[in-house]
Amino acid sequence: MTRNNLSADWWKQAVVYQVYPRSFYDVNGDGLGDIRGVTARMGYLKSLGIDAIWLSPFYPSPLADGGYDVADYRNVDPRLGTLEDFDAMTAAAHEAGMKVVVDIVPNHTSTEHEWFKAALAAGPGSPERDRYIFRPGRGEHGELPPNGWKSTFGGPAWERVEDGEWYLHLFAVEQADLNWKNPDVHEDFKRTLRFWSDRGADGFRIDVAHALAKDLESRPLADWPDDPDQGEPGDENPLWDRPEVHEIYREWRQVFNEYEPARFAVAEAWVVPEHQWMYASPEELGQVFNFQLSNAGWFADELRTAIQKGLDAAEQSGSTTTWVLSNHDMPRHPTRYGLPQVRSSVHHQLVTDWLLRDGTTYFEDRELGTRRARAALLMELGLPGSVYLYQGEELGLFEVADIPWGELEDPEAFMSSHGDAIKGRDGCRVPLPWAATDPSGDFGFSAPDDHERAHLPQPAWFAEHAVDVEEADAGSMLWFYRRALALRAETLTVTGDISLEWCHGFGDQVIAYSRPVAGGRTLTSVTNFGDAPVELPEGEVLLASAELLGDRLPRDATAWVVR
Repeated sequence: MTRNNLSADWWKQAVVYQVYPRSFYDVNGDGLGDIRGVTARMGYLKSLGIDAIWLSPFYPSPLADGGYDVADYRNVDPRLGTLEDFDAMTAAAHEAGMKVVVDIVPNHTSTEHEWFKAALAAGPGSPERDRYIFRPGRGEHGELPPNGWKSTFGGPAWERVEDGEWYLHLFAVEQADLNWKNPDVHEDFKRTLRFWSDRGADGFRIDVAHALAKDLESRPLADWPDDPDQGEPGDENPLWDRPEVHEIYREWRQVFNEYEPARFAVAEAWVVPEHQWMYASPEELGQVFNFQLSNAGWFADELRTAIQKGLDAAEQSGSTTTWVLSNHDMPRHPTRYGLPQVRSSVHHQLVTDWLLRDGTTYFEDRELGTRRARAALLMELGLPGSVYLYQGEELGLFEVADIPWGELEDPEAFMSSHGDAIKGRDGCRVPLPWAATDPSGDFGFSAPDDHERAHLPQPAWFAEHAVDVEEADAGSMLWFYRRALALRAETLTVTGDISLEWCHGFGDQVIAYSRPVAGGRTLTSVTNFGDAPVELPEGEVLLASAELLGDRLPRDATAWVVR
């Protein structure tokens, strides 16, 4: 077990590795990764030096949205395995000294969920239908939706059923929003939290945590704005980040505290930094994702501000912040950093436009993107709090931009159109390459010799980033991750100290901070964004993301110096 995991509050400084199960490793040969695949690669995960794995949804699902359309919250999708497979995987993780975090999707269920089927059968006004958000339509015969709200995936947020009522779906039409004013919903999710905790889950990631509480009663639905902004919180927003959502999480905290050590949760809440602390308070979930770092471009001022906002939110909450560069919902950061850097009021705008045109409109400088990704990792790992890694980033994978449109799976690609059109998130969800040479062409993703094609196509350049290739190269991204994670654990995490001091005097094109490390010493992290090399402070260079120029740090590089 990692030394960090011996603490009851292990999650406050953990390194958590996100596993997207369908694209991690396929044991049974059906082209989909599975739970047994995670177990089979537990040795690889342990070798990274991580503290925990977080599994994206593995529940029964029609896969309208990559498993985030859940049909049964207390089971495993038969295509991915069984409950016994989950138990074996959890036992293997614990045996390897790692914690297990599972994804909970409480805003909506699949329309294949037994509750939704019962709601359709029972009809308007029934207790079954009250578990969801059904409303009559407008127009002479109710033929118009209740209002003009839009789905985040594109198109209207209302769908009409056979008896004429409409149900709300803030995401895909197959994802019906739950009514969190109904006590059945509260009790069922508490049951789900206990179910997975009893099976060994150490924590939870809460999907769309800021959307559960909604206001559809205080004014006529047609009087609300057509597109309430997720970034505008408070009583004037009917859908996002409403104050009542915190009552739900205070209720969940009572469930978490039934266990020893107490369970924790990390909220996916796209809210203003000033509101993050409420989700992360000890009375609620404990932690919230801070996406400020991943939203920033490769600009010193943007990244410095992102770090400060994360630190401020952590101080308010009495917890620690989280640091994220990539996940299953955003283009991979080596690609983002390798494209032209253009400031925009909408994060990831340029890479989104580039993907829409299959990666043909701007030059992706992969050498530069890799260099910056190495620098970003070292800068990130030195910060106090938890770090969430996304599968494949330790291999330096880029976004797969040229997946044929006919082979895409993400509903964003199908539901958005015209000025809002986007290609979706499949480019970061392509199955991992485990072996460069594989006659079947899937880079070792599927174990059996005779297997189905991987569920998303893998590009030929994956061979350069396959695990076996990087294992054999001491200078690879994989080995850089291993060295950096080991140093973080040995020098920073071991102290339990989460303080940070900004270092000044380097100029505005440098991000530099210092932290206490083991042995009473001080670590200074320096990241250079400017054209000119930067003189490093005196001390021992523990690790640098690029070759130093004597005692100077070149552009787009980070160094850790201890004295």
